[in-house]
Amino acid sequence: MRRLLIKNAKALLGVHPTGTDRVGGRAMAELPVIEEGWLLAEHGRITAVGHMADRPDIADTDDLTVIDATDRLVLPGWCDPHTHVVFAAPREEEFVDKIRGLSYQDIAARGGGILNSARTLRMMSEEDLFDRARARLVDMMRQGTVAVEIKSGYGLSAESELKMLRVVKRLKQALPLRIKATLLAAHALPPEFAHDRKGYVDLITGELIPQVATEGLADFVDVFCETNYFTVDEMERILEAGARHGLPGKVHLNQFTSLGGIAAAVRHGALSVDHLEVMEPADLDALEHGRTIPTLLPSCSFFLRIPYAPARALIERGCAVALATDHNPGSTPSGNMNLVLSLACIHLRMLPEEAVNAGTLNAAAAMDLSGELGSLTPGKRASLLITRPVPSLAYLPYAFGTDHLDTVIIDGTIIRTGDAPA
Repeated sequence: MRRLLIKNAKALLGVHPTGTDRVGGRAMAELPVIEEGWLLAEHGRITAVGHMADRPDIADTDDLTVIDATDRLVLPGWCDPHTHVVFAAPREEEFVDKIRGLSYQDIAARGGGILNSARTLRMMSEEDLFDRARARLVDMMRQGTVAVEIKSGYGLSAESELKMLRVVKRLKQALPLRIKATLLAAHALPPEFAHDRKGYVDLITGELIPQVATEGLADFVDVFCETNYFTVDEMERILEAGARHGLPGKVHLNQFTSLGGIAAAVRHGALSVDHLEVMEPADLDALEHGRTIPTLLPSCSFFLRIPYAPARALIERGCAVALATDHNPGSTPSGNMNLVLSLACIHLRMLPEEAVNAGTLNAAAAMDLSGELGSLTPGKRASLLITRPVPSLAYLPYAFGTDHLDTVIIDGTIIRTGDAPA
């Protein structure tokens, strides 16, 4: 599709001014709107937006596709900056264990959790991993996701971590959505290094990071900095090694305990710090008015029945909060950003406008993609959503569990319309 015209939209939402790469603090409640709008895209990019009353004549040629969006909202597509969608098998048996009263930490202590996923992934072929991850991403695209970050971390050996990242590279080539890759070898300590923590960190910093950078397999490096996983000092070593090889940090922090890692991650220029369910005043101080983006994962809190991140406190400190699914087999087996939008409003007490900014513009920034995605700004990729007829923006998170999407468009191409793929 070379040219696309959307006309009669009830509203175009997220029409941020050119050059706006994120919004923080009180500005998160401001979602620029064009009522009764139109949008033109050419060659996969948004070229113009405006009010229907002011729409210029647009030649109706053979290469023009027209969508009538009467009574419908048009939004930027969802950007999901924290996922683990390359995995071998689900872990529904651990879900039952949680119902019976075991905690995430209990399950991990007996060899479940991340180590369970590592065992199954090591045995699975690259081809099977690719096919399963591709199917998950197709579902996510149909739910409106137009960009996604995918982490390794279920290999926990040089061979298997590289296998995961090569699958991600193939997914980038096979699917239309934008994909960013992250090396998360520091996800858990593998059994082979149970008594040699330094040896495993040396493997990551001295072997894996250089090879991944040389082969162009990752955009970022990540660490699970948490009690019983990796320490702040180990995180800093890995972030320093990543920086030497051009891989910025995106770090798992404060999911269960506050170890002082947020201040260290900010000092090292981390692009984002993710989870943040347990926050101390010093953690908030470290993020106040900074450039490191706090990425919140409310569907993880929902699934594990753990505290929700303090979104309101972060916004009050001026932070540009982002949202993500954390799609993974153990703590969040869902890649549905529409559910995340509802949970953000219900449990994080974010306004609908704040939640949309967090799942679009700020989420794109958390993947270093805000120059391309996250708003309906001319010049950006024409990757966007058209809802079914709805009374207002607030209706989207309010009527949770309902599929409100009619059309999903990525780079100007319709990939879903109505109840079926295009």
